[in-house]
Amino acid sequence: MLHRSCSDSPKSRPDEVRFLQSWLQDPLRTGAVSPSGRALARTMAGYVDPDSDGPIIELGPGTGPVTAALLARGVAPERLVLIEYNPEFCKLLQARFPGVNVIRGDAYGISKTLDGMLDKPAAAVVSSLPLFTRPVAERYSLLDQSFELSRPQAPFIQFTYAVVSPVPLQAERFDAHRSPRVWANLPPARVWVYRSRTA
Repeated sequence: MLHRSCSDSPKSRPDEVRFLQSWLQDPLRTGAVSPSGRALARTMAGYVDPDSDGPIIELGPGTGPVTAALLARGVAPERLVLIEYNPEFCKLLQARFPGVNVIRGDAYGISKTLDGMLDKPAAAVVSSLPLFTRPVAERYSLLDQSFELSRPQAPFIQFTYAVVSPVPLQAERFDAHRSPRVWANLPPARVWVYRSRTA
């Protein structure tokens, strides 16, 4: 897989400070003022089968809490493909997770961002993107692009603080499952898992 380097080492700062600064600079793109907690990250990683074949794509990894949970679950670093827009987060991820593929690019245009880079269909797509900041059509497009890059029935995993699905449900297009609320996360969150109904 192609590895797009983000040069220079990031300065040492707490992840919460990094997130807050990123949110203040571009709240619609960052979407959160702090990184996901460990309990939420473990819940998201729990929906990924580490023995499944193909790369695992992570969208909007930020400072890497979900990345760490995926590695702890047994996913090999070289199987992880991280798409991050923020250049500082990109540098941090490369320094923090050696061997992981970090790509600076637009996750909402995942097909174009990963054009020709994957040697196999993805086994899962794990997203921490702030979907509610985007139009509904763009959310559906992201889901469709992810399904096209993935194996049949591969999960698209998304967390949300909201009480409703971040992608409006369409039973004829995809199946959806929601986790119990993760109360240990601040604020409490829930994980939604979507699977295409089209082979």
